[in-house]
Amino acid sequence: MDFEDTSEEADYRARARAFLTENAKPRSGKGMLYRAAQADENILRQALAWQTKKYEAGFAGITWPKEWGGQGLSAIHQVIYDQEEAQFSVPRGIYDIGLGMCIPTVCAWGSQTVRDRYAQKALRGEEIWCQLFSEPAGGSDLAALRTRAERDGDDWIINGQKIWTSGAHYSDFGVLVTRSDFDAPKHKGLTYFYLDMRSPGVDIRGIKQISGASHFNEVFFNDVRIPDSQRLGNVGDGWRVSLTTLMNERYTIGGRAGVDVDEFVELARNIELEDGPALKNAAVRERIADWYVQSRGLKYSHFRTMTALSRGETPGPESSIGKLVIGRKLQDMSAYAIDLLEQGGVISDPELAPMAALFQQTIMTSPSSRIAGGSDEIMRNIIAERVLGLPPDMRVDKDVPFNKVPTGKKS
Repeated sequence: MDFEDTSEEADYRARARAFLTENAKPRSGKGMLYRAAQADENILRQALAWQTKKYEAGFAGITWPKEWGGQGLSAIHQVIYDQEEAQFSVPRGIYDIGLGMCIPTVCAWGSQTVRDRYAQKALRGEEIWCQLFSEPAGGSDLAALRTRAERDGDDWIINGQKIWTSGAHYSDFGVLVTRSDFDAPKHKGLTYFYLDMRSPGVDIRGIKQISGASHFNEVFFNDVRIPDSQRLGNVGDGWRVSLTTLMNERYTIGGRAGVDVDEFVELARNIELEDGPALKNAAVRERIADWYVQSRGLKYSHFRTMTALSRGETPGPESSIGKLVIGRKLQDMSAYAIDLLEQGGVISDPELAPMAALFQQTIMTSPSSRIAGGSDEIMRNIIAERVLGLPPDMRVDKDVPFNKVPTGKKS
């Protein structure tokens, strides 16, 4: 494992830091970041302005090929920029799904004409994308989806429902996986499209979250027409296209850390318990030590990924491991912080609560990190099967025609 930048990487880090220092404010240390869950017209304008600045300075599409409008640099350059940007207060979240998952899939499976039309506009921040995968009856099993796609000449007619679609209400386009063949086994009857989110028949309904935000959405499709020219991959080969999106999703989500030990220590330092400051309490210090060990483990696992990327190698399973650990750690840490605050923990007003209600917000949003991009159970299966080499779960419906798969107890 190599912990040092090469000379070329150090030069790139210095250039990124100079750009950020000139154009953004350092983080305050209280974790107050822009988040897509709080997106309104003002945040969207700020996010667009920041994305445009990054594009013009050469810090958008860092790893994308130049023919996609990117910089054609290595993945380690993206890691370096992300590390530096994390130290500044800039709009985050609005473009993560589009640039991290959707557009790479569109570019990988679409024609050059499609790339020319969509890639650079997304990089400049002019168009926002969302991902239409999850369904109410599917849970974490993407291949159990039931949204129907039927061919009608040069078009496809889409009927069905998606749920938990982040940012659908402000997105211009989306990627969509559907079932086009109910007689085929569930992984083989899928077809993948991209579509304009303002197409007739698309009905977007916000889901009110416990945090007060409405970032997630239900999306209904009522006889929505999508041209066959907006199909990605072959008919019935949507699962293979979906894997491109999912691999990008695991990497994107697996790297998000949120609040960490430093923020908790700052809070504990300013809370008085019966025996003195919380930071000096043995039980509190024991919990901090546990979280510190987890954070260091995640850090060094991430360094392994960085080392592989720096050498031009394919990273291992670190992203799945990171996602599994981070979600639970965020939930545990925020819950314990609320306990320390006692009755004050119910105050969620950033103007009144310690550290601008950082932990109050985290306790309400952290459960979603254990579901998005694959639930904890899915991550454990991936790690068990593909890392540890353990026998896979029995999948009795794998080769069964989808319309023969039981959907519930018969009366």
